[in-house]
Amino acid sequence: MSRLISVVAISPGIRYMAHGAFWFSLMSLLVKLSGQRLPSMEIVLVRALITLVLSYALVHRARQSLRGRHPRMLVLRGVLGAVALMCFYFSLVHLPLAEATLIQYMNPIFTAVLAGLFLGERLGWKHAACVAASLAGVLLIARPAALLGDAPALNPTYVAIALGGAVLSAGAYVTVRRIGTTEHPMVIVFYFPLVTVPLVLPFVLSTWVWPTAWEWVALLGVGVTTQIAQVYLTRGLQLEPAGRATAVGYLQIVFAAIWGAAFFGELPDAWSLAGAVVILVSTLALVRARHRSLGEPAPAGRTRPAMDESAETPRVRPG
Repeated sequence: MSRLISVVAISPGIRYMAHGAFWFSLMSLLVKLSGQRLPSMEIVLVRALITLVLSYALVHRARQSLRGRHPRMLVLRGVLGAVALMCFYFSLVHLPLAEATLIQYMNPIFTAVLAGLFLGERLGWKHAACVAASLAGVLLIARPAALLGDAPALNPTYVAIALGGAVLSAGAYVTVRRIGTTEHPMVIVFYFPLVTVPLVLPFVLSTWVWPTAWEWVALLGVGVTTQIAQVYLTRGLQLEPAGRATAVGYLQIVFAAIWGAAFFGELPDAWSLAGAVVILVSTLALVRARHRSLGEPAPAGRTRPAMDESAETPRVRPG
């Protein structure tokens, strides 16, 4: 334990990752608070509009073409990321914060599966075992009555939507990897809100609820906290091997559990804790195995894109 504390104390990269996890957890908290009255689609729209302005400025500053080199793949990535974000925000509003965050963090598992199917990356029995274990963990969290008798259950539809968000996040990540390094990262960033705004707008117009002054502050906070989190996350991934950095990123689940207990009285029971352990162990085992197969750590000068917790924005990591 003392060795872990000393590593955190002397490693700027680890501190950056911890800060990123904290700010992402604040984003999740603000989404849930806003969603007490506002439709989750409305939160997605406001967030996308903020991101659209910021990403357009970044593309313009980088002097890149807005069209990009692979417009069809960029649109596909935007669609996958947009629907993934809709599912994630919906699950944050309708499920306990910790459980919704935990299910979203299963996306590395699905990324490995989709990369094996569509990119030809090696997919062995260890990957299959991790997938099976993670899904078993979801069952423990959902606590279906058919399996666990009278244990209080989460709404299976909401759990399925959260799980779908994790799968779609993985799909967005695999699409970015399919594009490779031929596309500028800021162009990939720009296409996410560019696709999200028209995609979500019809749903929002039919259910629009005008935010109060406090809710406008919270909605603005969703965009600001995400931007801050991405800055810390990107810097941390530039300084730390991705395997270690990813593990520190799971602090977001701890923060989410704290916010859930403090603001909403959401105390995880034994079933949720057991499911969390199963999912975390299987996901971290898969991440560690994949980075070993990629030969991590690598020379600091080489980079490739990775994704944040909702597959919205590429980030840079050593590799």
